[in-house]
Amino acid sequence: MTKMISRRALLLTGCSAVVLAGCSSDETVKEAAARAGASVDAFVESEFRTRPNADWKAQLPPAAYAVLRLEDTERPFTSPLNDEKRNGVFHCAGCDLELFSSDTKYKSGTGWPSFYDVLPGAIGTKTDAKLLSTRTEYHCARCLGHQGHVFNDGPDPTGLRYCNNGVALTFRPI
Repeated sequence: MTKMISRRALLLTGCSAVVLAGCSSDETVKEAAARAGASVDAFVESEFRTRPNADWKAQLPPAAYAVLRLEDTERPFTSPLNDEKRNGVFHCAGCDLELFSSDTKYKSGTGWPSFYDVLPGAIGTKTDAKLLSTRTEYHCARCLGHQGHVFNDGPDPTGLRYCNNGVALTFRPI
């Protein structure tokens, strides 16, 4: 059976169309990429990448759907996760992938939950030029759900601020 992945997934993974065109009917995308010496992310074949939009709309609350699937932004200072101070892990509200440790959360004053680092392999980035300036947008690595933007004005040790939409996250205390 041939594996189908979206153009968006191809762009985020950096897969070459030439690699995919060379796939045999029983070869997975990962296998074809490895054969061609290309790198593919760990979630390229995730069922979350091919889930129909109607299924996402049925699964997610309207505000989370707007952020995760339509790249909207929630209003600042509206998320209860802004004030979350317990030890735990922040997960993607779309597919439940672990994204951030509470150890990296800090109060940025921006009105959105902010973190100075992500868990390894948890996100993918792309350039966002929708506003007057160019920003770096990040998405969940598994489901490609929009999470927020990363800026270079965060605290040590990374100097980064991952500014996340609260509706795109769930929190699990440890």
